[in-house]
Amino acid sequence: MNALLKFMKRNYKVIAIVVLLAGALFGFTMLPSKDGNDPEKDKLLIELLTYVIEKGHYSPVAIDDNFSKGVYKDYLENLDPSKRFFTQADINEFANYETQLDDQIKNRDISFFTLTYSRFQQRVKEAEGFYKDILAKPFDFKAEEAFNTDYEKMPYPKDDADLRERWRKQLKLSVLSTVTDKEKIQNAPADDKSATGATVAPEVDKTKADGTKKSFAELEKEARESTLKSLDDYFDFVGDLKRDEWFSVYLNAIAERFDPHTFYFAPDDKEKFDTSMRGSLEGIGARLQKKGDYVEISELIPGGPAWRGKDLEQGDLIVKVAQGKDEAVDISGMRLDDVVKKIKGPKGTEVRLTVKKVDGTMKVIPIVREVVEIEETYAKSSIVNKNGKTYGVIYLPKFYIDFENKDNRDAAKDVAIEVDRLKAQGVDGIIMDLRDNGGGSLKTVVDIAGLFIEKGPVVQVRSRAESGNSGSTETLSDSDPKVHYDGPLVVLINNFSASASEIFAAAIQDYKRGIIMGSKQSYGKGTVQNIIDLNRFVRGSSFGDLGALKTTTQKFYRINGGSTQREGVKSDIVMPDKYSYIEIGERDSETALPWDKIAPSDYKPFKNDFSKVVAASRKRIAESPEFKLMDENAKYLSERKDDNEYSLNIDKFKADADRIEAAAKKFKALNSYDNKLAFEALPAEKEQFKKDPALAEKKQDWYKSLGKDAYINEAINVLDDMQGKTAKSTTAVNKNVGKIKTR
Repeated sequence: MNALLKFMKRNYKVIAIVVLLAGALFGFTMLPSKDGNDPEKDKLLIELLTYVIEKGHYSPVAIDDNFSKGVYKDYLENLDPSKRFFTQADINEFANYETQLDDQIKNRDISFFTLTYSRFQQRVKEAEGFYKDILAKPFDFKAEEAFNTDYEKMPYPKDDADLRERWRKQLKLSVLSTVTDKEKIQNAPADDKSATGATVAPEVDKTKADGTKKSFAELEKEARESTLKSLDDYFDFVGDLKRDEWFSVYLNAIAERFDPHTFYFAPDDKEKFDTSMRGSLEGIGARLQKKGDYVEISELIPGGPAWRGKDLEQGDLIVKVAQGKDEAVDISGMRLDDVVKKIKGPKGTEVRLTVKKVDGTMKVIPIVREVVEIEETYAKSSIVNKNGKTYGVIYLPKFYIDFENKDNRDAAKDVAIEVDRLKAQGVDGIIMDLRDNGGGSLKTVVDIAGLFIEKGPVVQVRSRAESGNSGSTETLSDSDPKVHYDGPLVVLINNFSASASEIFAAAIQDYKRGIIMGSKQSYGKGTVQNIIDLNRFVRGSSFGDLGALKTTTQKFYRINGGSTQREGVKSDIVMPDKYSYIEIGERDSETALPWDKIAPSDYKPFKNDFSKVVAASRKRIAESPEFKLMDENAKYLSERKDDNEYSLNIDKFKADADRIEAAAKKFKALNSYDNKLAFEALPAEKEQFKKDPALAEKKQDWYKSLGKDAYINEAINVLDDMQGKTAKSTTAVNKNVGKIKTR
């Protein structure tokens, strides 16, 4: 989503001004402390951070009492997300600072951080005694009690006794979950996937050495021991963290109040700059973010092992992590970086993730860590025959480009090749599949849009307002008059189509060049970020590496003037999916920049009227058994998402788990859908397959997946309805060249 950063090479003025001003302010030398935990460095970082953001951010917010309240809330949530360290007495003391942090930030005062950090260290030491004592004896699983994991709404423990009781219930839930899983594994056949959601690995100890099953007491003891080990590991992690690492948490509570994409990178995090996304799961090809007490999969990297495996999905919550044959470690309450350390590892090794699916079911997913397969990230196409007509599908995982070597492959060149290959097959329509495409290069999206239109504007990019003006706006246009393809076009999007994907879909929609189909709306990321090295602001500093800041510097707008921010692109034809009734995307973030509108570009849409085509598709979707079941599933997931109450009585816990599994089984029929269409490779690829059987096998898997895709099937139906209804010419005004063209 953030790979559009390269565009900033053309838009350096804002950052250059910041650098010049900062040089005047911070050009001095200070001596660091010997242990590297110098309050003076912390004060400098706060001053640097807020100054750079205020001068460089697209829309900096006022640092006032409201800002202070937001920093206060976010920082405490990040420091103690499951409210199992601080008591209400601590919070009452901290509350004196709730509206004072803006003044502390301006005055380089770090007393609030110092207080909370020292108190947190104290509470961590006390908690170590809690969990070891609690886990030393068996739990009473017949007692009638429950535990709610909605920590955001949960009050802080009123005193030490209440805090200990919270630890007891939380640990009891963890042990209860583990022991019931162990029972299922022990009682399930080796090839049964129902117990954990994945085939039970042969190394799992299902029975004792003599072949007899373990008793409940033995399994319960094992569960307590594994939970104890998980917590020992967790507290070892916490104990190894240095003060400056916790200070980074405070800095980011400040940075992220400006918007969710503004973020401070500590020096050790610089390796993540190339991905422009914090929380990269190295080795499995996924990105994650903190979600309450656990960690959520926010994106799957095309070509990565998790993406290829198909079991892990965006929106899944990771609750446990295991290294190969080792016991799974409960990651409840762990910092994001600590979870990343557990998941990343050497190529060829296995990690097993226990995840909570959106429907509430639990699943163990084994993944072998590998590098991303580059070939899987490239555009690819397929053809299919239906009702005597031939249609093409182009799947684009991301808008890739190599800025260092223009002769290398890029998405625009590859899509142009695929379009020409499909035209050579005489296709009657093309589907551009941008589902799960998180974005990429701005240049490639402009060039790809140009394959389907003549010269004309594609997107507007606006910089921050300066000195009372409203901000400069640049219109990026396709300058190539050649139209590669002028036939029926459908663009498929979903909730995770973001950034460059939204620019392409919006341009096709605004030009009325094709029909946008899929989720109700796309992700809604309409901003550009730039990564700024903070070391450039301080001359002769002896503090060492100061890290870097990623901040939002520009905003995207459609050629009709509307922003893609928050609202994304709304589909012309909405098809139900599992997230239909769940808020997901940029709009789900409290600090996301708002939607707004600027003046439209000068453009002329095609003379297409797709109203009858859209109406026919909506009717088919409303009558489709598959889409009806998808809609029912989406409503079920929406009802389940806030169900955070768990019985700690083992009989009721099992009954609830069985009820959830039974409800989820109804929707498993969606996995067996078959559209009865045979998707094939193009002739050029068939020749490649003769030389590369491995490539042929991978592509065959993709063709089979298209045959089980209800969305692709309906997109083909729409292309069928579009025959003869796509205008071949129109009049377009390009304000950049000042000419009127007819196409």
